[in-house]
Amino acid sequence: MIVRMKKITLLFYAQELTQALNVLRQTAAMHIEHLNPPQGKELVDLHDELNLVDSAVGILNSSRGHLNVSYYEALPVLKDWKVLAQHLVDARNRILQLEEYSHTLKKNISEWERWGDFEPKEVQDLAEKSIFVSLYEIPVKETEKLRQKYLLKEISVFSGIANCLVIARKKIELDYKEVPLPKNSLSKMRQRLEEDVFVIKKLKSEILDRYVYLEPLIKIRKDLSKGLEFLEAAKGSGQDSVISYVHGYVPVDRVNSLSNTAKNSHWAIVVNDPAEEDNVPTLIRNPKWVSLINPVFKLLEIVPGYHELDISLLFLIFFSLFFGILIGDAGYGLIYLVLTFWLHKKFGKKHQSSKDFFLFYVLSFCAIIWGLLTGTFFGQEWFLKAGFKPLLPALNNTKNIQALCFFIGALHLTLAHSWRAILKLPSLAALADIGWVSVLWAAFFFAKLLILSEGLPVYATWLLFAGVILVVLFTNPQKNILKAIGEGLGTLVLGLMNNFTDVVSYVRLFAVGLAGVAIADTFNNMATGLGTSNIISIIAAGFIIVAGHSLNLILGPMSVLVHGVRLNVLEFSGHASVTWSGFSYKPFKE
Repeated sequence: MIVRMKKITLLFYAQELTQALNVLRQTAAMHIEHLNPPQGKELVDLHDELNLVDSAVGILNSSRGHLNVSYYEALPVLKDWKVLAQHLVDARNRILQLEEYSHTLKKNISEWERWGDFEPKEVQDLAEKSIFVSLYEIPVKETEKLRQKYLLKEISVFSGIANCLVIARKKIELDYKEVPLPKNSLSKMRQRLEEDVFVIKKLKSEILDRYVYLEPLIKIRKDLSKGLEFLEAAKGSGQDSVISYVHGYVPVDRVNSLSNTAKNSHWAIVVNDPAEEDNVPTLIRNPKWVSLINPVFKLLEIVPGYHELDISLLFLIFFSLFFGILIGDAGYGLIYLVLTFWLHKKFGKKHQSSKDFFLFYVLSFCAIIWGLLTGTFFGQEWFLKAGFKPLLPALNNTKNIQALCFFIGALHLTLAHSWRAILKLPSLAALADIGWVSVLWAAFFFAKLLILSEGLPVYATWLLFAGVILVVLFTNPQKNILKAIGEGLGTLVLGLMNNFTDVVSYVRLFAVGLAGVAIADTFNNMATGLGTSNIISIIAAGFIIVAGHSLNLILGPMSVLVHGVRLNVLEFSGHASVTWSGFSYKPFKE
């Protein structure tokens, strides 16, 4: 649930600003909202230092994969972190420059190898003696006629084009592509490439040698971040000649504690409820099992607005269901489960939160359960041919699973409007959401009619009719009747077709899940077709099976991110009026 906030203003003597902010930071309660734009040279310098150390930490982190245990054995004293950080940044920039130039050198070497090794300056010196040497690309069939006029030598031939030297006593221009002389000879290019590779290797070694300073630099970055936060709070506070004041938001259950701190510190405190127009941060508190979905929100960087709904519980339930349907294979679910267990054992202690691992345990079990229901284990065909039966054979019927997807869509969106209706009570506006629920279920029956060619129940038309009436009359019941009907009609026109398409869009669960099963079956059949008559066919079949299922294992989570997330973040959230326009509550703390 989204925690209620109070709008707080604290006032104290201007000369006590630094002391007051230190005390306030210890309470870790207030999300500060700046009253003035924080600015000044101190802030600029601190930002620059933070950017510098952040770059240095990033450079050292990127070298982690090349490390030895010996790099952790001793931790030298870091005398001047700025010199170290700047050296790392300069080394990284030099490496990038050399790598880019080396790429150009390799390309030039490849192009000039067909011309051979020569010194361009010697060619230029010949021109001063009235001996002009030009490089041309000439079709092979036309070289003979040119030999009658000029001294011509073929250096190499490539795809019917001869790379030729044309030598004359005066500067000539032929109707062929002339190749400008290189700046350096081929041998010098190769020498420069070797030198650059050596320097790159040396610079990377220097960076690696300084990996021992990663932890001190991370601590410095943390200290600078907190210092920057403190300075921004000071610069962003309200000021006059005598009084300074800070403004922000505090969870309602922390107000009494902050009030006691203010009383003990002899501050003035003003407590108000946030107004509609206030930019209030969002703090979400849920039971641990509901918080399993938080890593998805963090990955997507989405936060509901303060005045919006916290859909964490429904997001977790339906996202897990969507994962199971989209992956749709018990074998893949088992692999995800084992992989999650291995990662948990290997990195669990280093990871800040175990929610990521437990979320994937849940998702893996959902894939396993759906695979058992449909009889799918690394593909469906071989599993059924082997005599294994699905727990729910009806899910292998195309029409049944499509109808189920439409039902899931109607149910999912119904929950969104029902939640909104409950929150609107006792206002008559709640009836508009009840109307949309009726429209959704009418859309469900019409989808079955148009796509699955099933009969349309008589009550489907009445559902649609009742829903339209409720939406038109109660979208904004506070206005006079004519304005209310006009606004209701406008909302209906915009939303009627969207409701139908939103319900139908849930069929993507069936389509993507079916595609995954089809890919698995295709690779299985290809491997089976090779037979087991000899060792080569066995190895080839094994390679095909591993490659095909590996492809599915990679594409599966990607499809969940695209489709499973979309149905929650767009379709459901749109009907629940969740715009994800919020930002997280971040208290001013040590």
